[in-house]
Amino acid sequence: MSQDLSILTLVMNASIVVQAVMLLLVCVSVASWAAIFRKLFALKRVHALNEEFERDFWSGNSLNDLYASAAQNAKSAGPMERIFASGMREYQKLRERRIIDPGTLMDGARRAMRASFQREMDVVESNLSFLASVGSVSPYVGLFGTVWGIMHAFTGLASMAQVTLSTVAPGIAEALVATAIGLFSAIPAVVAYNRFARDIDRTAIRLETFIEEFSNILQRNVSAQASQPGQSTPGR
Repeated sequence: MSQDLSILTLVMNASIVVQAVMLLLVCVSVASWAAIFRKLFALKRVHALNEEFERDFWSGNSLNDLYASAAQNAKSAGPMERIFASGMREYQKLRERRIIDPGTLMDGARRAMRASFQREMDVVESNLSFLASVGSVSPYVGLFGTVWGIMHAFTGLASMAQVTLSTVAPGIAEALVATAIGLFSAIPAVVAYNRFARDIDRTAIRLETFIEEFSNILQRNVSAQASQPGQSTPGR
């Protein structure tokens, strides 16, 4: 006699514990895909904003004009622009306090940019730990559901006088569905985590390179202002 071994039938006939495991994995998978799409769009936006600001930065505009634009667009600015604004803000504050020591000016600007860099990276790296947890834990949760389902199936078979493949197959198939759902949850999370981690590393390197380049520009301005005390507007 044929048996209905469709996925829906197997899920409906599974034990309560296995069904609970499946429901948990499905919820985790949905949350994981939502996090993946949010992070994908967020990283694209970060990349586009950094590209736009970097073009403006190297286009020859004065640092004061760039700083005024960054301060005006603080809410919609990208990480690189906010890092630049932090360095310029600290630099100008120290200049307003009549501090002319080059070492003090540069140390203050670098510390401000480093602090801003850490804040930006914390935002960019958000949800990565969730994807890593899903990728590492989901297979084991699915395996727990499978082990429990197999145990439950064999417990039910113990009371039967004659056991055949047709009586064993449905219980085993129900249990294996939990492992399949666990892998379905874990594999996209692992792939997305690896891709996002690589993109974030590239973004971090790009921001650190910008910090060093901007520090060199400020260093030249500090040296120029030290030799020409009347000069107060940062240039290139």
